Amino acid sequence: MAMGIVLPSSTAVGWSVGSSAFVCGQRPQQLLLGARAKATTRRENRNARHKRIRKKVEGTPERPRMSVFRSNKHLCVQVIDDSKMHTLASASTMQKPVSEESDYSCGPTIEVARKVGEAIAKSCLEKGITKVAFDRGGYP
Repeated sequence: MAMGIVLPSSTAVGWSVGSSAFVCGQRPQQLLLGARAKATTRRENRNARHKRIRKKVEGTPERPRMSVFRSNKHLCVQVIDDSKMHTLASASTMQKPVSEESDYSCGPTIEVARKVGEAIAKSCLEKGITKVAFDRGGYP
């Protein structure tokens, strides 16, 4: 009896570990410890929410869809007519009027979002758009 030694048999009938024997040709299972990743990531969850929302929200010529996209650095807003697949108006933190007015280093803040909102509202009013359907883009 060998304690703590694993001896494979040549016919793969069994293994001997310590005082217990494993028969039927199966190796002893190792217990794997460690951190496991989540089944779904935040991005996958957001995309799933976005798909559910897009089933319900659709832009028309009378009431176009206002889509919001937020990254770690920027904020983008588009007003879209889904029947023609055209973007009617857009505003972003990457555009000069918004980026020059605000000095932000850690991504879009509430003040920056307010300035982007004012820019998209001005652009929509110039084109005669007064009502929109808000598409939050899967963000909670």
